[in-house]
Amino acid sequence: MMDRIDLLQKTKMFVLDMDGTFYLGDRILDGALSFIDIVKKKSKDFIFFTNNASTRPEAYIEKLGKMGCVISRDKILTSGDVMISFLKNKYPDKKVYLLGTRPLIESFEDEGIELTDEEPDIVVASFDKTLTYEKLTKACTFIRNGAEFLATHMDINCPVEGGFIPDCGAICAAISSSTGVNPKYVGKPFKETLDMIVERTGYNKKDITFVGDRLYTDVAIGVNNGANGVLVLSGETKIEDIERSKIKPDAVYDSIYEMGKLMNNSITL
Repeated sequence: MMDRIDLLQKTKMFVLDMDGTFYLGDRILDGALSFIDIVKKKSKDFIFFTNNASTRPEAYIEKLGKMGCVISRDKILTSGDVMISFLKNKYPDKKVYLLGTRPLIESFEDEGIELTDEEPDIVVASFDKTLTYEKLTKACTFIRNGAEFLATHMDINCPVEGGFIPDCGAICAAISSSTGVNPKYVGKPFKETLDMIVERTGYNKKDITFVGDRLYTDVAIGVNNGANGVLVLSGETKIEDIERSKIKPDAVYDSIYEMGKLMNNSITL
């Protein structure tokens, strides 16, 4: 692991996970707003990123605003944004069958991606909380007939009040079990997400630090792709989980509140 203060000093851009890192459900975590203030005071930068593509970024902006964190659209990205960018760059003019919620469908349409439910070139799976057996069957049939299989993110479960619900990775597992085809994922922890953030922000990847509460997504994207990945213990992962994991964070903090305090006390302009 790196020195915890040195890492904060060298970071120019913090990429923040949201649920479990900045807030829990509808409750903002202690010190989250002060962390943002300190980042700005130290002439550093930040952006929010979530794998959850079931909601439009504008809804997250509204949620954060109600918590006192007012941001513009350029300060938040989702795995849905990464997929849209990936499709436009790698598969221009291809027809897509999308397993996704209405907000994600609207995002794709707004970006000019042609959606169809007949003979698509590509099947894109996401966190589709409107999934039906008919939609699942169509996706499997199209893939068997030769359509490319892509997915926004690999999260198996989404935490909700009282437990978990199946996320994109679980939907993909059902499709893969039926078709024998595994998808290409683009959200955290995959390189496509880091590439998009570098392109959008202009920062070198070695100056970017991903901050989150999950080793296999938030931390892994940094440590596996030439950026930095740090773990906060305010959400899913506990300190004892690190020893059992192949993914080792560059640093561990109790919370972004602690990160903010360390930055405020140790970094001078």
